[in-house]
Amino acid sequence: MSELFYRFSTSVSRRVGVWFFRFSAWFVAAGYFLFFPYRVAESVRFYRALYPENSTRFALGCTWRQYHNFTGVFLDRFLFQDSGGFTYSSYGWRHLEEAIDRKTGGVVLMSHVGNWEVAAHMLKKKRSDMPLLLYMGVKHKERIERMQKESLAQSGIRIIAVGEQASPFDIIEGIQWLKLGGLVSITGDVVWHEDQRTVPAEFLGHEIRLPETPHMLALMSGAPMFFLFTFRNHEGQYACSISDPIQVRAENRSERAAAIQKSVRKYASVLEKTVREHPLEWYHFRRFLGEKDSP
Repeated sequence: MSELFYRFSTSVSRRVGVWFFRFSAWFVAAGYFLFFPYRVAESVRFYRALYPENSTRFALGCTWRQYHNFTGVFLDRFLFQDSGGFTYSSYGWRHLEEAIDRKTGGVVLMSHVGNWEVAAHMLKKKRSDMPLLLYMGVKHKERIERMQKESLAQSGIRIIAVGEQASPFDIIEGIQWLKLGGLVSITGDVVWHEDQRTVPAEFLGHEIRLPETPHMLALMSGAPMFFLFTFRNHEGQYACSISDPIQVRAENRSERAAAIQKSVRKYASVLEKTVREHPLEWYHFRRFLGEKDSP
């Protein structure tokens, strides 16, 4: 969805009602489904792996619903800007409260299941003094992403945009933030650039590559890690789940790789379980699944 179209739809919706946004978003989703076959093919491949007993036609139907569900992300951003918030319930919030109060810091691992942007806004709304730093990837020509960054920054969240060439200073800043007792939020299921260090894991019977950075941040800082997922129950209504704290520790340098791999595999297992519970809120449209594991 382009920035121009988004601004047009929201402007008209403020005059005639939110029905116009829903109406226009339906055509946007249908357009992406019909005219971006390579992206659709990736989603179909994902749903074929998730539901191997069902047909390609069934996977296409899931993809159609996935694309239309995704427009709800933009609708809720519009409702948030106009009404000032969401209705949400949370499970496990006390874990983050304890990390903040004890100044242990914490790596909050978000994912492209559900709505990560709502999760970030929710964290600041839940506790306005929360010291939150958010790593975000930079995608060229995607104006909506720029609007996301502006909205989050206005809420008091520190944003670090990571481009195709990540700077070591960005990682150092994250470690320092954690050691000062702050929370660092970062996605665990997207590789931002080709040279980024990754770790293999198993997901839906396929090999995947997940970024090493979040787990390295937890290891180097000594801060606990939390898996956070936010799901849309109804329009403007969300449920947030925060895991128990997870420690990524190694007694010496030689054990670091094994500690990180263990953490990555645990995250992949939880991610798979979560996707099975919320299959139509999988909003990862890049290639994700690697080769199928041998039986």
